[in-house]
Amino acid sequence: DNFYGELGNGTTADSSVPVAVNGLASGVAAISAGLFHTCALKDGAVSCWGRNDYGGLGNGTTMNSSTPVVVSGLATSGVSAISAGGYYTCALRNGGVWCWGENSYGQLGNGTTTHSSVPVAVSGLASGVTAISAGGYHTCALRNGGVQCWGENNYGQLGNGTTTNSNVPVAVSGMGSGVSAISAGWAHTCALKDGAVSCWGYNGFGQLGNGTTTTSNVPVAVSGMGS
Repeated sequence: DNFYGELGNGTTADSSVPVAVNGLASGVAAISAGLFHTCALKDGAVSCWGRNDYGGLGNGTTMNSSTPVVVSGLATSGVSAISAGGYYTCALRNGGVWCWGENSYGQLGNGTTTHSSVPVAVSGLASGVTAISAGGYHTCALRNGGVQCWGENNYGQLGNGTTTNSNVPVAVSGMGSGVSAISAGWAHTCALKDGAVSCWGYNGFGQLGNGTTTTSNVPVAVSGMGS
């Protein structure tokens, strides 16, 4: 789909085969696709393209772009990871987390629910973060072996035992140490801890992997993935 220019080739024509993204023929170290936008990490800087209603492209506007635009304030080196969510994006820079775009549920993590077309710092995560993952409307970070999440929580996808949204990071129950990887889905999250997998949040299709379709607001062990 390329209705909003999310293929980045300067057109809005859909394509059933790969097309080259303008200006990104080499030097790209990471990519992440959101709902209707895409971002790339090149030479330590971030560029995004596609839909931009809420400022998810991070260039200070809300205009869609069918070619990559540079994210404001992240044009210099230092970014090591990016993750695009529903209508927003987050980046890991020098151990701290920055997010931009839609913020109705607090998924930017800066203590507000105000959208931002430029990156804003996530509260309490200025250093020590080693991984980030943006879901539909929630985000998670791995810091010092523990997991913290923020944003929408109607299905318990923040994993803190509640279903209350949070516009600042909250600690995931039982995930304070030993975690080496995280991945946020649309309304659920999973983590790799001490060689085992646990998930939490929406489970209507069995995505928590524990043999049920019962939603959980705290981590549950994935069956057969204990080590």
